[in-house]
Amino acid sequence: MSFRLLTKAWRQQTQSKNRTAFSSIFSRSFSRQSQRPSFAIAFDIDGVILLGDTPVGGSPAALRRLYDAEGRLKIPYVFLTNGGGITEAKRASELSELLGLNVSPSQCSHICYSSYATQNKFEDKLVVAAGKGEPASVMSEYGFKNVISIDEYASCFENIDPLAPYKKWTTKLDAAKNPKFDQSGPRIDVFSERVQAAFIVSDPVDWSRDIQVLCDILKTGGLPGRNVGTQPHLYFANDDLEYQTKFPSERLGMGAFRIALESIFNRTHSHSLEYTCFGKPHPSVFNNAEIVLQQLVPQHSEDFNDICHKNAQRFQTLYMIGDNPAVDIRGARQVVDTVEEAIDYILAKECADSL
Repeated sequence: MSFRLLTKAWRQQTQSKNRTAFSSIFSRSFSRQSQRPSFAIAFDIDGVILLGDTPVGGSPAALRRLYDAEGRLKIPYVFLTNGGGITEAKRASELSELLGLNVSPSQCSHICYSSYATQNKFEDKLVVAAGKGEPASVMSEYGFKNVISIDEYASCFENIDPLAPYKKWTTKLDAAKNPKFDQSGPRIDVFSERVQAAFIVSDPVDWSRDIQVLCDILKTGGLPGRNVGTQPHLYFANDDLEYQTKFPSERLGMGAFRIALESIFNRTHSHSLEYTCFGKPHPSVFNNAEIVLQQLVPQHSEDFNDICHKNAQRFQTLYMIGDNPAVDIRGARQVVDTVEEAIDYILAKECADSL
C-alpha cells in the first residue's frame, strides 16, 4: 500500500466551506460500529499542525472530526515527524495539551527513529547521540543500552572544544533542564572504549562543538585524540535541509548540519564521510507508518483481532498531509491550504465512495 499524498500550500486566503454535507455523509458512512475504516491518515507536525507551539490551520478542530461523539478514535491517524529529540510519551503529552485532544504515544511514534532499532548490532556497543532535547533517552527507548549524549561525552575531554570557555551558559542550561546531567563524570570509560556509532537524533544545537567532536570520533575510529582509525558508523534521523517555524522564512535543519559536517570532514580527512540517512521520504518510514496505523484501528471494529494476521484487510488508501515537497509530498496529487481543507477533501472523497 502506497501513500496518497497531499500538500498544505503556504497561502493566506479565506474560503467559506459548507461542511454540513460532509458531516452528514461521514455520519451515515460510519454509523455501523463494526465497520472498519478503509483509509488512514498521517500528518506532519511542523508547519502543518503546529508552528512552534501554536496550532495552525484550524488543526485542533479538524483533528476532532476524526473522533466520534464519545471521543473515541474513529479514523486512524498518526503524526509522522522527522525528529524532535524527545520521547514518544512526552511528545504525546505535549500534543494533547496543545491540541486539546487525547493523543496516545503510539500516534506520535517517531517512525524515523524506529529505523535505528534495526541497527541492533549496536545494542550493547558504545554509541553517541547528538541533537536537541533528550537524544540519549530517545535512543534508550529503542533498545540501546550503552548510549551517551554528545553533551556528556564532550564534557569528558578537556579542551576538546576550543570555544568552550565562551559557552559556560550551556553547561548551566543542561544542568538546569536535565536533573540527570552529571558533571562528575560519565558511567562509561570513554578514554578506552571506542565509539562504534554516532546517531544524529535531532537538530544539533551547538554546531561548532558537535562538528568538532564528531570529526574527532569519526577520524580516529572512536577514540578522540588518538591516531587515525576506521570511521565508526554515522546515522542521521533525517536529511531535511529546511523546515518551517514561527519565523517568516524556513530555518536550516539537520540536512544543513549534515552538509556542513561532510564538507569539513572531507576537507580534513583522506577518505570521504560515510553515513546513512533515515526519515522521510525514505520508504521504510511510510512502510512502518502503515504498520502503526493498522494497530490503531478502533477496538470496536469487528476484525480488530485479525489485524495482525496475514489475512487481515489492509487499508485501501493511506494519506500523508505535509508541507515539504521534497520530503512529505513527493508526487503529490492534491494541493490544499489548511489541515481543515485536507480533512474536508479526504472525508468527502472516502465517505462518498463508501455510499
